Amino acid sequence: MVVRTGRATGVLLAAVVANGLLVGASLDQSVKQLPARHRVGPAAFAAYSQAADLRNGVPWYATLGLGAAALTLAAAALGRRDLTRPARQRWALGLAAGLTAGHLLVTAVAAPVNFSQRGHAGDPAALARVFDTFERLSAVRAGLQVATLAVVVWALAAAIGPSSRPPGAPSPPGP
Repeated sequence: MVVRTGRATGVLLAAVVANGLLVGASLDQSVKQLPARHRVGPAAFAAYSQAADLRNGVPWYATLGLGAAALTLAAAALGRRDLTRPARQRWALGLAAGLTAGHLLVTAVAAPVNFSQRGHAGDPAALARVFDTFERLSAVRAGLQVATLAVVVWALAAAIGPSSRPPGAPSPPGP
């Protein structure tokens, strides 16, 4: 097996790790936190969300989301430029870049929706609408992030797999 090393593979590995963390955070919110609002009510959930997500969560989610996106886009740019890489890896990196762009676009819509809860204090019906919309957007975003993680893992596997040798390159020496 030939393992491609170098800056492109290192950035791709960092993108895998960052996207894994991002998926974990997104699924925590989509699967555990947002559904809990149906048990505690919109006002109690708003109090929690404003104390957590809209305070300490802002720098955490921004760093994680933008960092994973930057690493994924950098890995795509580096990997797609290298024509000695397997075509399936270059294709996967292009797909990862597209999925990342989608996640960023959905986040650009979802974040202001979540922040809008501050303007609806004391109106449970309005808060419920805000959280329903945010939940739908978060589900789409989490789906894009899970897909991105799967694709960057696929690209990394292509980088370290036995067929990652450029066409015509000699086989590695045997034992």
